Amino acid sequence: MCGIVGFLARPEEHSSEHLTTVAGNMADVLATRGPDDYGVWSDVDSGVALGHRRLAILDLSEQGHQPMLSACGRYVLVYNGEIYNFKEIRAELKELKVRFRGTSDTEVLLAAISHWGLRETLPRLRGMFAFALWSRKERKLTLVRDRIGIKPLYYGQAGNEFVFASELKAFHQHPRFKKEVNPSAVALLMRHNYIPAPYSIFQGVKKLQPGMLLEIPLGDFSEEVSDHPIGTNCEPEAYWTLQEAILVGQTNRFSGSYEEAVDQLEVLLKQAVDYRMLSDVPLGAFLSGGVDSSLIVAMMQKKHSQPIRTFTIGFTEHEYDEAPFAHRISDYTGTAHTELCVTPSEARNIIPQLPEIYDEPFADMSQIPTCLVSKLAREYVTVSLSGDGGDELFGGYHRYFHLDNIWNKLQKIPARKWTSSVLDNLTSRVPHSILPELLQKLTFAARIESTEELYAQLHRHWSTNEIMAQEAFDPSFDLGFGAPNPDLDLAKLKWMALDTTTYLPDDILTKVDRASMSVSLEARVPLLDHHIVEFAWTLPQHYRYQGDSGKRILRTLLERYIPADMFDRPKVGFGIPIGEWLRGSLRDWAEDLLSEKSLNEHGLLNTALIRSRWEEHCLGKQNSQYLLWDVLVFQQWYRATMSA
Repeated sequence: MCGIVGFLARPEEHSSEHLTTVAGNMADVLATRGPDDYGVWSDVDSGVALGHRRLAILDLSEQGHQPMLSACGRYVLVYNGEIYNFKEIRAELKELKVRFRGTSDTEVLLAAISHWGLRETLPRLRGMFAFALWSRKERKLTLVRDRIGIKPLYYGQAGNEFVFASELKAFHQHPRFKKEVNPSAVALLMRHNYIPAPYSIFQGVKKLQPGMLLEIPLGDFSEEVSDHPIGTNCEPEAYWTLQEAILVGQTNRFSGSYEEAVDQLEVLLKQAVDYRMLSDVPLGAFLSGGVDSSLIVAMMQKKHSQPIRTFTIGFTEHEYDEAPFAHRISDYTGTAHTELCVTPSEARNIIPQLPEIYDEPFADMSQIPTCLVSKLAREYVTVSLSGDGGDELFGGYHRYFHLDNIWNKLQKIPARKWTSSVLDNLTSRVPHSILPELLQKLTFAARIESTEELYAQLHRHWSTNEIMAQEAFDPSFDLGFGAPNPDLDLAKLKWMALDTTTYLPDDILTKVDRASMSVSLEARVPLLDHHIVEFAWTLPQHYRYQGDSGKRILRTLLERYIPADMFDRPKVGFGIPIGEWLRGSLRDWAEDLLSEKSLNEHGLLNTALIRSRWEEHCLGKQNSQYLLWDVLVFQQWYRATMSA
């Protein structure tokens, strides 16, 4: 895994030394993403500079060095990720008389683009990636992100220059970049506990969305337009969308029996696991003892004659401890298991590091154990496989059933529009802060008109109108941020599609990427192979669900490897008791960040409301741990980043 950076400036506006120095400084701050090698390439006549930090996984020799020039000399590439099927692509190219210097997937990617062109190459790629391709002939920069959004890529303006990087911290090293907080991004953070793509915490900076490419032609610049920022009129375009995958899958439904579907999934997942076990460095897997990670580990171990390494974090608070379940799976499959039982103080020690690790405010509490298990794994391996993706693809979240029940009940409310009008009239005359909670919920429920709106409203944390002290645009969910709205026959399927396009890349995969990369560990996710994603959307609904539980087909497949009584248990989140800690050992830390002085420093948030929630939480009147954690994460990030 790697870190990539770069920028486009006006031709001949900077010296060659300036270009390489700035790109080098940007790359340096991403050293944990790539501690093994470093490189910078620039062209002063075009005003382009590219930087790279390398974590060597395949072809550890100098032949994998980046930025890499194509053999034809036309392209320069900086690339973060893995093309798992690069050997097949390489073999195909060799039959076409293409020659190779080394054995890296980077060289294969460049050769494929040189031979077929970028748009013809992308459908052939099976992997996780974010890369920047500079065409020296066309003087055009193209940014590309993988289909599911496993690897990150930010882009935006620094003065009149176009800048991109794997993480936001690299932007700070560009002399023209101004750190200006985007209030709308803060509103989104408070609503979702993460900032969804394409937004970022900074004005003028965006995340490239999954399955997208963005072309930035350098063009010809006259004196009249010399101050016009490069790239501001360029818009991303999709080369793959989940919406299209769903529509194709729903049109071409899997026609075989349930057992045949299990067989097909096994073939696809075995192949995905095999691809992701290809490595020239030590490799292992995260193991929680749940269905997804247990299935990945069981397949890995069946392929290997020697015990593979597996890793679990345990907690002294037993209600949050999954270690015993993981231990049972490890014993049965025969892995070389490493388990670390973490005390509350050890878990809390990671909190001051979160602004540096996550780079922009990110408030999923499971970031803490994810950082801890990544650190543990890195002591033994450089690559670790993860079970992420099973819940979104195969219906594993309990909320799908809860939402379904709520939606069915909402349909039974008589004269819903009339009821909503009456309640709106009543509540408009009473301050919202003193409305009985039941009346608030009734008012909200009566307004719900679609399954998408129900999903959005029930999963929000803070209400934008309440939490923001100044006007901020809240894009709301609204199937938002490019999420698909195909004509799915069941509400649960729509919620799964929403999760796959928003929650999965912007929360789950962001959490794992930043945690693992902070310790130079590459995390791979076999269940998110796009062939499996596309196959999942061909399945009949009852292949996913059985009664009130999801992931039916994954459970059936796992039974081929592990007895059901070893994993058939209620789903447990990767959580920690933040609420208790905030009343105890973290209270002074939280009080400092939630003081009126701290909250008023930026003037973005409703100080009175937050103080009220904080005081009620401390007194035990209600548990507002999720709401308060959103604010605390932002406050800590703001102090570390904006006040630095």
